[in-house]
Amino acid sequence: MEKKISPNLTLLALAINAFAIGSTEFISVGLLPMIVKSFNVTLAQAGLTVSLYALGVTIGAPLLTILTGKWNRRNLMIGIMLLFISGNLLAAFAPTFMILIVGRILAALAHGIFMSVSTVIAADVVVPSRRASAIAIMFTGLTVATVTGVPLGTFIGQQTIWNMSFIFIAAVGLLGLIASIFLVPRHLPIPGKVDLKGSVRIFTNKPLVLSFLITAFGYGGTFAAYTYLSPILEDFGFSANAVVIILIVYGVMVAVGNTIGGRLANEKPLASLIKMFELLLASLVFLFVTILIGNSILGLLGAILLGLFAFMNVPGLQLYVVQLAEKYVPEDITLASAFNIAAFNIGITLGSTVGAQVTDTMGITYTPLFGAVIVLLAIVLIKQIKKDKPAETFTEIAECED
Repeated sequence: MEKKISPNLTLLALAINAFAIGSTEFISVGLLPMIVKSFNVTLAQAGLTVSLYALGVTIGAPLLTILTGKWNRRNLMIGIMLLFISGNLLAAFAPTFMILIVGRILAALAHGIFMSVSTVIAADVVVPSRRASAIAIMFTGLTVATVTGVPLGTFIGQQTIWNMSFIFIAAVGLLGLIASIFLVPRHLPIPGKVDLKGSVRIFTNKPLVLSFLITAFGYGGTFAAYTYLSPILEDFGFSANAVVIILIVYGVMVAVGNTIGGRLANEKPLASLIKMFELLLASLVFLFVTILIGNSILGLLGAILLGLFAFMNVPGLQLYVVQLAEKYVPEDITLASAFNIAAFNIGITLGSTVGAQVTDTMGITYTPLFGAVIVLLAIVLIKQIKKDKPAETFTEIAECED
């Protein structure tokens, strides 16, 4: 008989894994200048380490969720972390840029399925009244990674060689693997085989499809500029060490923005999301103007404001999809959640790819401006929804759609 494991310890294990995964997602942002020099590639090509990673998550979230529906949850979590560690070690010792990309994609596949599975595990190990809090605790690993993991990994790469950053992340992944072995219960509920018809039900539902588009545009626009934030800051005259400190401050602002966004989205979510996206758009335009002017102080302020507003919208976007899925496709909530995770990463792929094209054709200066245009598309979609079905809460939106 399995010894009962405290839910808090299970949530700790998930948070450690989330820290590792959150650290590796954006680690390339701080390492781009070093990757360019190491492999003699262009800045736009180096940006593929971000955009293709996001594409891997996009594919991995729904596909692996479907393929692993009947797997034991603990064994699946162990397998996820083994794949994650392998991908980062392959990236660390990559002899060519192409092998680095392969390692990033392997880690991304692990990321995609982790986000789907860990949310369900967090909800399953606690009483129903604590489910939202449990999921929030698990996601603190991602927030802490943005605040400390990414800049710490970047600092390690700058003080040694960029390869050590991926070794550092693999080591954190190993801690997560050990924690999963001992702290994730063996006998968690197994969802069972995922009904492939669920995809049809989801993508023939207009409100859900629109919600995915809003997620992709609203979240993804940031990455046209954020992917190239390190070289942008270096162009302002900041040293490599200063960039690390700025990334830490950026991460702190992300954490603050996430917290504020979650509270704002509990009431009047559509109105809140519009304001969040408008502030994000304004911050991207402001960063663009500061680059044109070339003022380093204003540029620093622009980067900090971007951090505050970049991911403020995430809690509201997540809640929106869950609410709509509960209303329209209650048997496919897990799959709908996985597709929304995919939508987040389609947004990252879109934003970073646009940023790469802009960098190649017009220069890095214009990346924030094009990011603002992408965010504008999300604002247009939300305003259209409010115009068609005015409502003050997500629940009311779902009810109005009938």
